[in-house]
Amino acid sequence: MNSCLRKLNPEGDGEALHAIFGDEQCCYYMTGPAFETPAETIALLKKITVGTEHTSWAIVDDPNGEALGRVSMIPRGEAIWEAAIMMAPAAQGKGLATRALSEAIDIMFDKHGARRIYADIDPDNAACLRAFEKLGFTREGLLRAQWKTHIGVRDSVIMGLIDSDARPWKK
Repeated sequence: MNSCLRKLNPEGDGEALHAIFGDEQCCYYMTGPAFETPAETIALLKKITVGTEHTSWAIVDDPNGEALGRVSMIPRGEAIWEAAIMMAPAAQGKGLATRALSEAIDIMFDKHGARRIYADIDPDNAACLRAFEKLGFTREGLLRAQWKTHIGVRDSVIMGLIDSDARPWKK
């Protein structure tokens, strides 16, 4: 199976990823509202990619295709990474997100020596919770009133996967 990840290019992918970062529904569970312009999306991508250039990818269905989403692994301690993923509305529901996440997880465990990968998910974001559960992540806890966002103070579900856990896509 071909890779569905390629290195994220904030400048080159920003216009396509504005389909996510400019969409109110996609940004609903983020700390701030959707951006109005692609330039704002590009500026954010540049900012959040600093220091994670080697663990930030565009999600594509063709190696030369435009970005349909992004997945990033953010360092959070020695051999600990936080997974972040977003998909464009037109690409949702096609299994591409779980395929991209599984590929990124393999890279982190197999090539970067990760011991633990976790996700911080709003408890009302059912689709995201399902995606991580499908990949074998365990619900580890609920952090109450964790985030102050544009929709109010929100709780956070922590989902975790450690290097010795089964990876269901490798059966």
